[in-house]
Formats: sequence, C-alpha cells, structure tokens
Amino acid sequence: MIGIINYKAGNSHSVKNACEKIGVECKYVGGPDDFDGVSAIVLPGVGSAKATLDSLDEIGVLPRLEELVLRRRVPFLGICVGLQILFEHSEEDDADCLGWIKGNVVKFDEKNVRVPQIGWNRLVRKRRDPFLAGLGESAYFYFVNSYYAKPADESDLLAVADYDGEFCAMIRRGNIYASQCHIEKSGPVGLTVLKNFCEGGNG
Repeated sequence: MIGIINYKAGNSHSVKNACEKIGVECKYVGGPDDFDGVSAIVLPGVGSAKATLDSLDEIGVLPRLEELVLRRRVPFLGICVGLQILFEHSEEDDADCLGWIKGNVVKFDEKNVRVPQIGWNRLVRKRRDPFLAGLGESAYFYFVNSYYAKPADESDLLAVADYDGEFCAMIRRGNIYASQCHIEKSGPVGLTVLKNFCEGGNG
C-alpha cells in the first residue's frame, strides 16, 4: 500500500491518479494515524518550501514521517518541492528544511534563463539504479521549478538535467528517493519511474 501525503499545498490527486493508472494500491495520508498499513510513502509537492513544511506541520505528520523514513527505513519518494525540503536549507523564503540530505536549495539565475523553468527537459543518468530501470538514454520529463537542489555529496545524485548548466533532477540516499521533475505528469516515462518505486517499496 502506497501512502500519498495529502496536504493543502500538494499535488496528491495527480499522484493518486498516476498510481491507479499503473495498478498500484494507494491511499491518502492526511494525519499521523493514516500511515498504518503503508509500505512506501510519496510526498507530492507544489508551491514553496516553507508553505510545504508549514502544511506538513499543520497536519502533524512530521514526527511520524521521521520515525518511518529515518528509523524504520520505509521507502520514501519526494516529488518537486518534496525533493527540495529534504535538504538543509532553501533560499526560497530563507527556509530551514528537514535536513535528511546534506546540501542546499538555490534559485536559477534570472539573468541567464527564464524563471521558473516550465516544460520538458532531458534527464542524464549519473549512475544506474533500479529506480530508473526501463528508461531510454534520452528520457524527457516535465519540470516546473524556480529553485534546484545542490547535494553536498554527489553520490546522492541519480540524474541531472541542463538549465543554465547541470542541476539535480533526481536523487537517492538509501530508502529516500526524490525527483525534481513531476513524474506524475511526465507520461509513460514518469509512470515507469513511479512503478519502479512502488514495486521496490512493496517488494
């Protein structure tokens, strides 16, 4: 059972639809008691880092999330802002984030590129991982982001994309996976990645 965290700044409905398309059993998680029976967790993200953290705090799930993901090592997938809040700090609203992954989140340089980045961008794999199984060499994913993460440890990088230079597109550290691109809105390649996570999380 995949638990999709449902909070006011999120994009949980699109992720639930994507899970249903690939035949994965899922449910919304709207509070700390809703994690019962969940074997993997997805945190969708739309909006700012601070608004996301405030919403998660408001529904009371942060202590339970930390217990499940960091201590019990339940598979976790963050999408878009759900990736950014995993790091230590975001320039967006000068927000202190969860700190599960070492590094910071910075803004694209508006002097060089249009901000936000909106549209399709090609992923380049930095290392092989079951999370990316079944993708061709030129897989394009859908992005909407003004900020991007800079992991302190490059071994956390799974894939990058290019927008005024390489930036972090996907990461993995142990049971923690995250994607800056919206895999739930990226067509068949996005569904492939989501299925890889869900099957791994349930396996």
